[in-house]
Amino acid sequence: MTDSLSSRLSQVQSRLRAACAAAGRADDAVALLAVSKTFPAADIRDLFALGQRAFGENYVQELQQKCEALADLAVEWHFIGPLQSNKTRVVAERAHWVHSVDRPKIAERLSAQRPDALPPLNICVQVNVSGEDSKSGCAPEEAMALARAAAAMPRLKLRGLMCIPEPTEDAAKLAAQFAVLRRLRDQLNAEGLALDTLSMGMSADLELAVSEGATLVRVGSAIFGDRHYSH
Repeated sequence: MTDSLSSRLSQVQSRLRAACAAAGRADDAVALLAVSKTFPAADIRDLFALGQRAFGENYVQELQQKCEALADLAVEWHFIGPLQSNKTRVVAERAHWVHSVDRPKIAERLSAQRPDALPPLNICVQVNVSGEDSKSGCAPEEAMALARAAAAMPRLKLRGLMCIPEPTEDAAKLAAQFAVLRRLRDQLNAEGLALDTLSMGMSADLELAVSEGATLVRVGSAIFGDRHYSH
């Protein structure tokens, strides 16, 4: 299993480097988040041995189980799924990053529940750039106020914005949705917030996301293989 994981990780790293070069950006301008949801802790352990450090989880219970199973490793845990307000404590106590802050209540609970002994929790505001009813995230016109509010909360460090565009083969439509996120980041930085993260791009569209300014891409199937859902 490690050989195939190693091969796929190398292929994704090569795609990232090529995308950065094509966009005129430095090799290390974009971080790789390996989305490990539904895959076993053993796969994370294998990838960690290959040098991958940041892993993304979508489900609170799965995050908790993997944190415990891999407590001997210095994994950087990113929570990237929709977060219910009654499940924030585990994430506040375990994760290093949360990409899916989409309303003030979630930010408030994460802030209140982040242990004082830990560094501030890195967060991204999730923006629904496609306007789809099925998507999590705040509306673009609400993002500025939510970002300002979250930036002011104790125990949180607002790092940037996240989006999941609509699944489409239309590159122009995808690019336009990624650009919405970039413009919002630029507007917030013009106000002095100093955001450094655009979490956008996945297995199928990471090149386009990099060309539109992504600083972190969330890649699952291209690294782990086909996903089998049990949730």
